[in-house]
Order: sequence, then C-alpha cells, then structure tokens
Amino acid sequence: MTGTEIPGRVTGMGSWPGTSAREAVRAVRDLLGDGVPHVPELPARGPGADMVGRTAGLLVDLHVELQPSGWRLADRPGRDLARAAAFLREDLDEVAEAFDGWDGPLKVQVCGPWTSAAAIERPRADRLLSDAGACRDLAASLAEGVAGHVARVRALVPGARLVVQVDEPGLPAVLAGRLPTRSGRGRLRAVDLPEAVAGLEVVVTGARRAGAEHVWLHCCDPQVPVRGLASLRLDALALDTTGLPPAAWEGVAAALESGTALVAGAVPAPVGAGARVDVDAAWRALRQAWRRVGLPTAALADVVVSPACGLAGSDLAGAAAALRAAATIADRCAQEGG
Repeated sequence: MTGTEIPGRVTGMGSWPGTSAREAVRAVRDLLGDGVPHVPELPARGPGADMVGRTAGLLVDLHVELQPSGWRLADRPGRDLARAAAFLREDLDEVAEAFDGWDGPLKVQVCGPWTSAAAIERPRADRLLSDAGACRDLAASLAEGVAGHVARVRALVPGARLVVQVDEPGLPAVLAGRLPTRSGRGRLRAVDLPEAVAGLEVVVTGARRAGAEHVWLHCCDPQVPVRGLASLRLDALALDTTGLPPAAWEGVAAALESGTALVAGAVPAPVGAGARVDVDAAWRALRQAWRRVGLPTAALADVVVSPACGLAGSDLAGAAAALRAAATIADRCAQEGG
C-alpha cells in the first residue's frame, strides 16, 4: 500500500438526502465517528450540488455553465459556478464547526476526470470525451483544483487525516465506448486503458502532493477494470460488492495481495422509505464471495465496509440505517478476521 494503514473500518460513499448542510454533516459525523466520516454531498439542493457540477466548480482555468442538455464549458465563470462555490463554502463551514479539534480521518469526494469528461460538453460540440486533448486539459485542471480543495480542508480541520475519493462511476462505459454522441446517432470514442490510467494518475498525484494521506477510487459499475487500475497504486478501491462478478473478485484478490485495500460496498443502496436493511444477508453475501475467491479469512479484518453507492436516493432514516448496517458488517468482518 502506498500510504499508512486505512483508518477506520466503515464509511459512506458521499451523497446524502436532504438539503440542510448542517444536519447532513452532523449526522455523518455522529454515525461514522469511529470510522471514516466524509463531507456529505446534497444533490437535492439542485445544480451545482450534484456530483459533476460540484467538481466542475473546483476546476482551475476551465469554467462551466448549465445548459438544458447539462454542463458545458464556458468562456468565463457565471452564476452557475457561483452557486456551486456557495454550496461548497456552506458545506465546508459546517465541516469546520462540526469537526473542530478533529484528529481522525476525514474523506472528501471528487468526480473523476473520465466521468466528468463524459458529462461536460464543449461549446457547439460534443462532450469533452470526444477530444483526447480536451481530456488531458481537464485532468490537469482537475488535479490542480483537487490540490486546492485538499489544502482548504486541511486548513479548516488541521488535525484531520485527509482521504480523497475519486468517483468514477462512468469509467467502464468510457472504456467500452458505450456512451452516445449528442445527436444519439453514434457513440463517443472508446478510451483505451493506458490513456484512462494516465488521466487518473494526474489527479491522484495532485491529491497526494497536496497532502492527502489516502487516495481511493470508487466505481459502482460491475464492469470496473480492477486489474487494469493496479498501476495507479491506490490506497483503496471502493466497489459495489453486491453485484461484483467473479472476474472482478479475482482482480480484488490481486489488488489486496499488492497492498491495495478494499472498501466493500456490501449494503445495497439506496435504502427506500421504511425499508429494512437485511444485515445478515448482506454479510453472508460478502463472506461467501470472499471465500469463493480464496482470500484468507484473516484479511477480512482489514476491509472497510460501506453502502454500495451514495445515499441521496434514500430518505434520512434509510441513509442512517444503511450506515448502521455497514458498521455492523464491519464489526463482523473484524470478528471473523480476528
């Protein structure tokens, strides 16, 4: 592993229901105080609080604006970026207050370069993904923006051990060339794995240089190329293990042997209103997959457990239930591995 031992054995993926930053930050702190709490994202507040818009607000020397078709590059910053920046300021102000004196882990999430390139359009053209040069520019801009974001959070919570999670739910579709062009009559270019890894490496390096103690990559698509990401030397891979195919589990085994930790998204998400999380079933599924691939039982003690993906689609009670279920499964992993 490139960093020190992963601090904490339970975490959340990022998004959270509701629109109150104060309530969200304090709920996550209280539920994950013994694990890896994170800066929650509240997409229900509207554009600029969504994953892509929030991260686009971090870009350096690249500006975006909201169009009916989604986010698009713009010549200068406007009210859409100002709104995204205001949301993030509000969130970080609440984090600074709620985590005053905190000396444990604290995680921030950013949308990765490939999911961003697949979502942001060029003026009068298709999405950034269609242009390899534009993708390189985006990765460089994002790396600089992530470095600034990390520095800001470190200044607000000086004792925190910063974890940066790079969210790439769109990476498998980018690699497979599955994304449609703007007209819908064609497909955007397929990015080969070395190009994808190079773009991610720029962002990962930027986060480390800014002082992030750990860098994780999160992808909830079952076709995530686990083996292909090995050269990034990530501290952890965060995966939706509820639907991970056997081939991907083989990649997980190889990653663990090389020192990359697993953040197992073992709790199905989102959790609907009034729904009950079947902790026993989730635990059995994780343990069976673990044994099937021949991983040592003792290594379960090092697994970080989380919901399978973000919880913005849950209600508040369901989101809390998902994190409690993850904590219970993490305890069982520790007991089984001990």
